[in-house]
Amino acid sequence: MNELQLKYGCNPNQKPSRIFMTEGRDLPIQVLNGRPGYINFLDAFNAWQLVSELSQATGLPAAASFKHVSPAGAAVGLPLSPTLKHIYFVDDIPALEQSPIACAYARARGADRMSSYGDFVALSHECDATTALILKREVSDGVIAPSFSPEALDILRQKRKGTYNVIQIDPAYRPDPVERKQVFGITFEQGRNEVRLDDPALFANIPTANKTFTPQARRDLLIALITLKYTQSNSVCYALDGQAIGIGAGQQSRIHCTRLAGQKADIWWLRQHPKVMSLPFKADIRRADRDNTIDVYISDAEHDDVLRDGAWQQFFTEQPQPLTPQEKSDWLSRLSGVSLGSDAFFPFGDNIERAHKSGVQYIAQAGGSVRDDHVILTCDKYHIAMAFTGVRLFHH
Repeated sequence: MNELQLKYGCNPNQKPSRIFMTEGRDLPIQVLNGRPGYINFLDAFNAWQLVSELSQATGLPAAASFKHVSPAGAAVGLPLSPTLKHIYFVDDIPALEQSPIACAYARARGADRMSSYGDFVALSHECDATTALILKREVSDGVIAPSFSPEALDILRQKRKGTYNVIQIDPAYRPDPVERKQVFGITFEQGRNEVRLDDPALFANIPTANKTFTPQARRDLLIALITLKYTQSNSVCYALDGQAIGIGAGQQSRIHCTRLAGQKADIWWLRQHPKVMSLPFKADIRRADRDNTIDVYISDAEHDDVLRDGAWQQFFTEQPQPLTPQEKSDWLSRLSGVSLGSDAFFPFGDNIERAHKSGVQYIAQAGGSVRDDHVILTCDKYHIAMAFTGVRLFHH
């Protein structure tokens, strides 16, 4: 089969719609369940490239949670601490420790649960029953993987009244080295971005006084850079402990990318505050409402929306105490060892100032700004190690 008709394109009025292969080649996918749409396939194919490359580069299973053609989260399959299990709401999943691919998805989904709502999932390795159990209870549009165990497929076919999108992709498929797309009836053509981000030469140019990158930092920077390769530009990614913890995508200004991603990293960390972890939620609260309530509770300006009389009773069994600005500041000061990747150069040191507030100690960026000297000086002020990779990773 070299063509698949779709219900419509990006929007219901955009018809006809299809995906197809030229020159009579077969599509490298099989739809095992559901009816994926145009945006589903855009997410699926971008996400699959990300997890395939990430797994190849790290030697670990990888997963990504995609929304609107950018990742909300990406991670490799490292074990989860009890704290991460709790804040990702997977501490009741049986045999989680025995499934690296399930751990990878729990991390990818948990990085930014608000943005991951209704995600499309990519898995670098076979989807097993443990991963399917996580997917089954989350609001998600579909999953793409190289294979599915019979137990996993049975679980997923029960999701969304039998309409959940399940796509199997041929892991041996390789696209042509030249890619094309049309905009306004005009065809664009370019060589595929085949740059290898696991090349040690990317860390050869370290202009900062601190030149030490731990093995964990190099792994996390690799995760950040590969994530950015498939994120709509401009983009910045904070990573820690084998996963993205904050992604800023599609911003016109670099500093806004850094702020947005840093804010998400801060929320990820604040969710681990004892006050947040012990919020007295009602037993029957929906998962999406719980995630939104946590996000509002953590916020500076809107926390009263879930704490005031007449509001808290909807979510909690008793009225929680607010998380004070001082408590937030004290907790955020403990965040450290964070790695930061950028898909192009940082034009000013203000990006480094913002990154430092979210515990960044390692940076990989293209370099080449006329103000590289200011960026380097700002890194040196905070003893941050920074590599100039010389590689730009714009993605559109």
